[in-house]
Amino acid sequence: MRITPIDIQQQQFRSRLMGYDKAGVDEFLEILAGEIERLLRQNQDLQEDLARTRSTLDEMREREATLKETLLTTQKVTDELKANARREADLLLADAEMRAERMMRNAEDRRLQLIEEIQEIKRQKIDFETSLRSLLEKHVRMLDLNVLSIGDERADAKLIEEPLPFDRPAAPAPSPSRPAVPPQPQPQPQPAAPAPPAAPVRPDAPRPVRPPAPVADDLTFDIPLVSDPERKPTP
Repeated sequence: MRITPIDIQQQQFRSRLMGYDKAGVDEFLEILAGEIERLLRQNQDLQEDLARTRSTLDEMREREATLKETLLTTQKVTDELKANARREADLLLADAEMRAERMMRNAEDRRLQLIEEIQEIKRQKIDFETSLRSLLEKHVRMLDLNVLSIGDERADAKLIEEPLPFDRPAAPAPSPSRPAVPPQPQPQPQPAAPAPPAAPVRPDAPRPVRPPAPVADDLTFDIPLVSDPERKPTP
């Protein structure tokens, strides 16, 4: 049974012989009622404080749960970001390695191509030098043969111009009755009339082509050519 301060104040006791002092009992009941009221009020305050504390505790627990969930979410997102960054870095590294390897292969192919081109240029140079040497040798042989041919023609012409001994007229025998007549000087040949000046040659006029002299196969000439000091002799 719950007793309130009002119940204590309104409580009535039956009187008996030699009982308690009524005034003292009433005074004590007043004091007791006030104290009970104070205790009840304090208890009410404590109940309210407890409710507020419990509410705050529940709120703190909710915040803690939210923080834990946020931390877990943050950790999960961080792990995913790290994994994505690691995968992206691996992809970038693999792509960079592939491109570097491709560039190295292209550079090696280009180097081999340049080496082949250099070798081809060297071969063409050797072929050109050989052809030029052969051409120069042929021209030298042709020039030598032309010189010999001109010398032979001049010698033949000189022989033709000189009279043979049996073609000369015989001197007449001296007559015994007539004195010998001293030989008369032969008339000197008159100089030939000067040839008319040659007509000017037009630049676009065709020039006479002189047929090449026959080339002797047994004539060879060694013509030293200026060789490249950096080129090594071929075996």
